[in-house]
Amino acid sequence: MRDVAARAGVSVATVSRTLAGNYPVSDETRTRVMAAVESLHYVVNVHAKALSGRVAGPVALVVKDITGPSLAHVAAGVEQEAAVRGRLSLVCATHDDTAREDDLVQLMREQHAAAVLLVGGVTPDEAYTARMAGYAQALDAAGSRLVLVGRPPVAPGLPVTVVDYDNRGGAFQAAAHLLTAGHRRILFLGGELGLTSSDQRRSGYRDALRAHAAEHVEDLDTSGTYTRSSGYVRTRDALRARLEFDAVFAASDMVALGALAALREAGLDVPGDVSVVGFDDVPFATDLTPPLTTVRVPYEELGRTAVRLALEREDRIAGDDHVVLSTQLVIRQSVRAPS
Repeated sequence: MRDVAARAGVSVATVSRTLAGNYPVSDETRTRVMAAVESLHYVVNVHAKALSGRVAGPVALVVKDITGPSLAHVAAGVEQEAAVRGRLSLVCATHDDTAREDDLVQLMREQHAAAVLLVGGVTPDEAYTARMAGYAQALDAAGSRLVLVGRPPVAPGLPVTVVDYDNRGGAFQAAAHLLTAGHRRILFLGGELGLTSSDQRRSGYRDALRAHAAEHVEDLDTSGTYTRSSGYVRTRDALRARLEFDAVFAASDMVALGALAALREAGLDVPGDVSVVGFDDVPFATDLTPPLTTVRVPYEELGRTAVRLALEREDRIAGDDHVVLSTQLVIRQSVRAPS
């Protein structure tokens, strides 16, 4: 700013007033100052403004992996809502490294982030709960807000906002749809044991079996990663082991993609021989052959809601810091019609 003042032939205070726009300055002075700003490529020191409370902090999204289609849609929702509110959005990846997550949360405190959004299923053990409590208190002390997206709430009384979606109910709908179509032996390609989202989807699947008086077969209840290769290998192995099943419930659309490949490789028709449902409703679900029946998760709305609740928390009534969004079964052509 001193350089700008010297170039324009005015005081530093005049430069500050001109740029802030909160003090009357003559047109001739404003023209000289702005010409100096442009010629010197001057930019405002955002960190200094943040320390003085005169700039809106960014919204930080912290995810395990930025390549997954569902997380990309959460990020899109965050960016859209942040942009509407005049905020910059930052996206960071932890690669499932808790030490890196610690570092990123601390970095966001130093960057005066208005909110830090942690996204994705977790193992809710004591260590995790303690870390979230530490994050929440540290961010709150810095005037920021911890938001858990697609994660369960932690201890009551902590300054945390939780935005989740109905995993269990969505899985119940998907399994019930297969059972209503007449299927009784459903190969469940679930997520990793212990992860909150995976366990909730498995619970929904088992709830549907009980509700329809269908037997739960341990060999058909499998766990693994939410990847195409995992879906392919588990379906292929079930076929090689000659397990009897007439439907597949893949707990993510990426897993369903692998299952479809294994079934096709075995010469089985979908849905003629085996019905398939997925979970997520990622964009490619409609382009598969056949188009995939799946559970739609409102990922973009998760991102938008998380930002909105974090930035508007002073204007809301108490008790509105834990929101669960609904999921929806989208019926396409991968499940046979009831006989």
